[in-house]
Amino acid sequence: MYTDITNYLDMEQNNNYMAAIDIGTSNTIAIIGKKNSNNEVEILGFGSSPTSGVNRGIVINIEEAAQSIKAAVEETQNMANLKFNKAYVGIAGQHIKSTQNKGTKYIDPPEFEIKQDDIEQLRQEMYKMPVNIGDHIIHVIPQNYSVDNEDGIKNPVGISGKRLEGNFHIVIGQIASGKNIEKCVNRIGIDVINLILDPIAVADAVLTSDEKEAGVILVDIGGGTTDIAIYHDGIIRHTAVIPFGGNIISNDIKEGCSILQRQAEQLKQQFGSALGDLVDENKIVSIPGISGREPKEISFKNLAYIIQSRLEEIIEAINYEIENSEIADKLSAGIVLTGGSASLNNISELVKLQTGYDVRIGKVEKINYTEQTEELNQSKYSTAIGLLLKGFEYSSGIDILEQEENEEESNTQEESKSGGIFSKIKNKFLTIIEDKDVENQ
Repeated sequence: MYTDITNYLDMEQNNNYMAAIDIGTSNTIAIIGKKNSNNEVEILGFGSSPTSGVNRGIVINIEEAAQSIKAAVEETQNMANLKFNKAYVGIAGQHIKSTQNKGTKYIDPPEFEIKQDDIEQLRQEMYKMPVNIGDHIIHVIPQNYSVDNEDGIKNPVGISGKRLEGNFHIVIGQIASGKNIEKCVNRIGIDVINLILDPIAVADAVLTSDEKEAGVILVDIGGGTTDIAIYHDGIIRHTAVIPFGGNIISNDIKEGCSILQRQAEQLKQQFGSALGDLVDENKIVSIPGISGREPKEISFKNLAYIIQSRLEEIIEAINYEIENSEIADKLSAGIVLTGGSASLNNISELVKLQTGYDVRIGKVEKINYTEQTEELNQSKYSTAIGLLLKGFEYSSGIDILEQEENEEESNTQEESKSGGIFSKIKNKFLTIIEDKDVENQ
């Protein structure tokens, strides 16, 4: 069982490195970074691998998923010339759900002064909330507090009062899904520090503090799911996972055009548009036929109408979740789109047309890009970078190991040939922050 880390900050380590893994339905991305002397995050290495064994955020084949993770991690470590053996990992999938709950605590006399321990005890009480068999609570996120019926208090520490009430956003997921993710990551020799809900991580990567204050809807359209996080007054108010995303659009193209899945994905990425009316009806692309058969000619306009039809279904589900949040009229900053499908032409226009909200495409601007890592400034990397940033928020860092094995072996061979005696052999072990023993009750 994972400990919740919403308010957890471990100051025992002073290493500035952090690693994260995003296991998406389409791609698995690993990333490692560090904080420089200015407390800015620099990316040292990243890797991406096509995902196998995962469907709509759920692991369906441990071995295949583990191999996808391994390929992404190895690419990351080779690029950074560093090794890590623990990481923060994202979790999403159609099993995720959220709810609201309220707790009450009476403050001890004679001071009646609220302390941080009182708030933490109140938060821990939320883990006693009944959930369905097979589920467990992933995150308990404070919303606001009231003291002796004085509402809307964000931080009651130091305030005097007899009765403290707290409103909390509760994120719930299946125990089995979390354990299967852990198994996949463990299989390649990496421990999961903790699981973080994908939309919460992405929100920290692409949303500004002004947007969170004014009210904003984050929409992350991934391969298998569409993740939503809604903020207002600087606080997360609603989260949801819609069980379909970009892959279902590709499947529609495959079926509608009678082509292969990989051809459908390529068509979507290179020539796809979210609005059929804006596409030139005279534009046509020729697709090679299967096994020597005649090539197929596909109209850009027909392709766009296929994409638009499925996107409208996804947007309908997004509208439902916005209404469910009960603050639809308070979201002044509109919608921020991210994820792989956010790069589709005219998608902002379609979402604005269907929702009535202003729309922008979200990009990560909270890290320092170099020429080597400039590729990361794409929507599909938002989750991985968000997980990395959350990792830095929750802990001070992890220890890493430079990949010097080949150099050390060479030195060993030279010393053996010359008859030298080793005065000392250094065995470098990967260490990492120890999980603080926060009991989930």
